[in-house]
Amino acid sequence: MPVRHEPLELRTIFEFRIARGGKSVQRNTLVRFTHEGIEGLGEAAPSRYYGESPETVAVALDAWAPAIGDDPFALEAIHARCTATLAGHDAAHAALEMALYDWQGKKLGMPVWKMLGLDRAQTPVSCVTLGMAEQAEMLAKLETVKAFPAIKVKLGGPGDVENLRRVRAHYDGRIQVDANAAWDAASAVRVLHEIAPLRIELVEQPVAREDLDGLAFVRARSPIPVFADESCHHLADIARLAGRVDGVNLKLMKTGGIREALRMIHAARAHGMQVMLGSMVESSLALSAAAQLAPLADYLDLDGHWLIADDPFAGAPGEQGGIALSDAPGLGVTPAVAGSRA
Repeated sequence: MPVRHEPLELRTIFEFRIARGGKSVQRNTLVRFTHEGIEGLGEAAPSRYYGESPETVAVALDAWAPAIGDDPFALEAIHARCTATLAGHDAAHAALEMALYDWQGKKLGMPVWKMLGLDRAQTPVSCVTLGMAEQAEMLAKLETVKAFPAIKVKLGGPGDVENLRRVRAHYDGRIQVDANAAWDAASAVRVLHEIAPLRIELVEQPVAREDLDGLAFVRARSPIPVFADESCHHLADIARLAGRVDGVNLKLMKTGGIREALRMIHAARAHGMQVMLGSMVESSLALSAAAQLAPLADYLDLDGHWLIADDPFAGAPGEQGGIALSDAPGLGVTPAVAGSRA
């Protein structure tokens, strides 16, 4: 079979906690696509919140492997055959497509960002995310990221506002916040007015993912720009969100891969929206795949490598929020040196 997959277990430095719960271990899947003696790599970071798991990723990849065919450049045809075999499974599809793009770049001796015709000089820096925590733990986390130019703070629990005030008192850079759908619309407006004096750059997903009218309600009354995350998965979602939010957070694990994310970026621009490229808890492999589109984004949240204890890969994400798109072929990813941080 041209496609093989294996578990990729990532342990976080701190428990990564959001409004829906926390975890210290992320069970991802490493995908290997081999053709003509060249291997392309991909990574799936499934989320049970979106109905995926390592087990469903394995089922999808096994079902799709016979549908790939003998032309790894024929992505549209491969997608059609895979969808006809088994639809959905966005994280699994993203990993397979990453591996195909990585293979293509290695075959051509060209990085994917260059294949897409992008200008790496336009790449923004990435923020780094601080999960929800009690005061002492939050300040300990903050000490590890003070050199980053931008941070994202997870909200959605008791004591949010006071905790954020303490963060601002110890950090002078750019701050974004993410509620992960934790509030109702009225509560969101109240909290956003309370934290606006803290110079908050934007807020992500203040209300439930299906509450599009709630997003519009908050945006109309918020002193802080509103971005959709959980409400935005595929191309059709962009039109539904138009006029309701200021921007969208696109993640390959939600879009199903680079090609759909690229379509969504252009659609968002056509509707006057800003674009963030985000990530789950991922290694530098998946993060480097998303980074190939980074020159098209206004904001980046490609920080999963910073959250984990030992990144098994080295790639585009670097220190202090830097994203460096290299001339290395494909996704530009290599195995990490043992004990190093990518």
